[in-house]
Amino acid sequence: MFVLMHLRNATRSDILTYMQQNISHPKQERTLVLIKPDGIQRSLIGEIIHRYERSGLKLIGLKMVVPTPEFVERHYLVDPEWRMKVGTKTIESYRAKGKMPPANDPAQAGELVLSYMKSYPSSSPVIAMAWRGMHAVAIIRKITGGTEPLTSDVGTIRGDLTIDSYEVADLDTRAVRNLIHASGSPEEAEKEILLWFKPEELISYRLVQEEILYDVNLDGILE
Repeated sequence: MFVLMHLRNATRSDILTYMQQNISHPKQERTLVLIKPDGIQRSLIGEIIHRYERSGLKLIGLKMVVPTPEFVERHYLVDPEWRMKVGTKTIESYRAKGKMPPANDPAQAGELVLSYMKSYPSSSPVIAMAWRGMHAVAIIRKITGGTEPLTSDVGTIRGDLTIDSYEVADLDTRAVRNLIHASGSPEEAEKEILLWFKPEELISYRLVQEEILYDVNLDGILE
């Protein structure tokens, strides 16, 4: 309960302790997915959910919300190093393309990106989902594709279903429209799930297909 009561101050150690107490096996790993405003407005909700369902992961939480800019900021800053990480990545991306970055200080560049990110998800309803299953974080990210749709692999959601790029987003001074947010690590996922969902909004239930996916000996298949 410490993490639930003190989410904003939770350390990596707190999250790992919570996970050890509540996630007894890798097959219980959880992750958060947000369908962003462009996914909602293009009526891709069903297609996106379908792709994740086919992997064998289990949907345990689902709701539509309109987050405030303040809530979006809390979401991204569940990782205290988010500004520096994103700022550094942004600067490196600009320089790799031979362009001048918006700021040479990673903290300033990260703050600029955060300002774009705060207005984007709060402009329309978003779908928040919690998924559970073996390697849930990595599986979701593989299906979703890279952050930039232009360079995402064919067969991924972002590679197949949208066309935006960093270059165009930068020219328009906005966040890249890439349909989805997916947690970056199991620790990040737990923080994000606890931010977006109340405990009673996450449903524990059984799927018949779990016998095939997780049963060690596949007992009971033959009649």
